[in-house]
Amino acid sequence: MRLLKQFVAVLAVAFVGSQAIAAVEGNAWLTLALGVLTAVAAILVYAWVVRRTERRSPTEVSRAGAGARIARGALIGVGMFAAVIVNIALIGGYHVNGLGSVSGAVALFGFMAAAAATEELIFRGVLFRVVEERMGTWIALLLTGVVFGLMHLLNPDASLWGAVAIAVEAGFMLAACYAATRNLWVPIGLHFGWNFAAGGIFSVVVSGNGESKGLLDTTMSGPTLLTGGDFGPEGSPYTVAAGVVLTGVFLWLAHRRGHLVPRRRRAVGVEPATATVS
Repeated sequence: MRLLKQFVAVLAVAFVGSQAIAAVEGNAWLTLALGVLTAVAAILVYAWVVRRTERRSPTEVSRAGAGARIARGALIGVGMFAAVIVNIALIGGYHVNGLGSVSGAVALFGFMAAAAATEELIFRGVLFRVVEERMGTWIALLLTGVVFGLMHLLNPDASLWGAVAIAVEAGFMLAACYAATRNLWVPIGLHFGWNFAAGGIFSVVVSGNGESKGLLDTTMSGPTLLTGGDFGPEGSPYTVAAGVVLTGVFLWLAHRRGHLVPRRRRAVGVEPATATVS
């Protein structure tokens, strides 16, 4: 029941925020403001509903060190995507034609902030965390990663391969990031840095959602197998490889820090205790 309550609470904020952002489409500064407001509201609502349903302090979104952790995650996300773009450029698949749109980047900053915060709260803060408590880290990582990938089949230029790629390079990686850090700030920052780098800086298609107008005016060409085609670079094997490497690093850190949760096992062959009367 608590999973449902937490899920619905954050989803409601995400829905209202997305509708508000859609209503001001074309106004970069309002999109920025509404996107950041949606992200903040989602975090506050998540903290509130966790307190109400679990009777505990939501330490995973503790304010202490939040800024530094978000920045650290964002740097990892931007660096990871930059490495992918460099590899695609080396095979002639990515071209910079000049400067792009500052207003487009501003709008994408707000949009990506809302998307990163709400998706991480739903998938890692609620689904992964609750499933992990009952089934352990490995099953939770697998299940929530697959669901995260399948969700992207709803995007306009989605493909089955794109969904598989997202499950591996993002769903598994971000769950492993949460397992390693045990806070939601780093995954939120990583998710935001990745998405903003893709759309807001390098101006490429993000998860099959169409072209982005960011800081650079760019074009992509070459074999779909390597560039990701209509789905964007997230469908490239370079991206999948980068995601697998980071997933491995995060899981190694989680193991080293003792953060991996084993699967619960029911006791077998244990007779129930019976009261005796003396």
